[in-house]
Amino acid sequence: MDDSCDDPPTSAVLLESCHFSQVVFNDVEKFYVPGGDVTCYYTLTQNITARAKDWVGIFRVGWKTTREYYTFMWAPLPAAGHSDTAVQQKIQFKAYYLPKDDEYYQFCYVDQDGMVRGASVPFQFRAETEDDILVVTTQGEVEEIELQNKNLREENEELRASCASLQKQNGELQEELKKAQELQKSLESLRSNTEKLELELSSLKMENKHLQEQGDSREAELQQLKERIRSVTLEKERLENRLRTALDRLDQLQSQVLDYEKEVENLSHVDQDKTEQLETLKEENHQLRLSTAQQPEAAGVCQLPLGAGSWALPFPPDLPSPLLSQQHDLLKELEEQKHLFQILQAEKDEADEESQRLRAENSALLRQLSQAAEFSPLSAPRQARAPIPAAGAGGLLFGNPYSGEIPWHCGWSHRSLAASLRVCPMCQEVFPEDVETRRYEAHVRSHLLECPLCTESFEKSNKQVFEDHLLCHRLE
Repeated sequence: MDDSCDDPPTSAVLLESCHFSQVVFNDVEKFYVPGGDVTCYYTLTQNITARAKDWVGIFRVGWKTTREYYTFMWAPLPAAGHSDTAVQQKIQFKAYYLPKDDEYYQFCYVDQDGMVRGASVPFQFRAETEDDILVVTTQGEVEEIELQNKNLREENEELRASCASLQKQNGELQEELKKAQELQKSLESLRSNTEKLELELSSLKMENKHLQEQGDSREAELQQLKERIRSVTLEKERLENRLRTALDRLDQLQSQVLDYEKEVENLSHVDQDKTEQLETLKEENHQLRLSTAQQPEAAGVCQLPLGAGSWALPFPPDLPSPLLSQQHDLLKELEEQKHLFQILQAEKDEADEESQRLRAENSALLRQLSQAAEFSPLSAPRQARAPIPAAGAGGLLFGNPYSGEIPWHCGWSHRSLAASLRVCPMCQEVFPEDVETRRYEAHVRSHLLECPLCTESFEKSNKQVFEDHLLCHRLE
């Protein structure tokens, strides 16, 4: 056999499916002497067509498949025109590739599909001995041997049937084994999934316990926040009461200032009348001086002290007494009016100082109120008061009443001005009176976070409080 050749085609076909009668081996010896070449003679019948990959192999007796060959040689192709007649062929096996033991072997012809087409009688590889003698048997012994062979063939058929049945059972058992293995794999997979689920359940239990602890701590924090909101709300109400009292006091002071200013205006008119009368008296005095200028006596000068500002009027010494007395009365009345004007001016200044003090206190209360509103996210946003206008020229709360810019008779007060404005309680943005209520409410809601489960609202700056509120809903 050539070592460089490829392995012959084989198959796992069992013996009962082979056709041993298509190739007949001839002149097969009972034994072959080891160390010598062996020539194999065989005949190709009309039932087989030789092909290039057909081969002849030496098999140990008892082989099951064509893969169990000991050695082989490629079968030579016969000459053309043999398809209708049997063809004699031969192959020579080299001694080097032959078996060295004394087991029984046989020649087998295998086609290129791996199917056995013929097999020889068994033979051995051993040296010839003297015990190899010709044995002559009688006709009775031959019949007995044939009967034994027949029994053996029947037993062989029974064994083949039993083997087929066992093979069928083996196939069924293999199927059941596969199903059992699949069930085993499924069981192992279910066990693995169960273990994973148990681990996840343990993890979820730990997480649930942790969340419960967090929920308890959040509940305590929520109670503290509620207490703080309650205290802040009380403080806010107290500040609102103080602010309301301060605003009422401010209204009273403004009313007093308005009365003082009206009284000052009246006194100004009286003072103007008195001044006109004084000018008239001066003119008369001047006429009298001209009339008495021709007299040789020197004119006397009369000094009348009038407090801080003195009125020095020259009077002729020969004025009539009634006229001189009338002038003295006018000057005295003028001095009293001036004194009264100074008193009213001092009271007005005090009222202005009180108004400035109350305005500062009002601003401080507003700041405290806005700070308190920051700690009360659960309360509804309230309308902030409009800022009180600063004092105008002359130290007056709403400016000079004589300037004509804000006349007092227009009927406005700081309350009506505050009512005409809308101020955002979050960003202090001021909206005019004619703005739509929906737009103002939408602006205020843009600063808030509304709970989807209840009607509570929170400022966006207090996002943590809003999340704690939602967590409380989930815990419920």
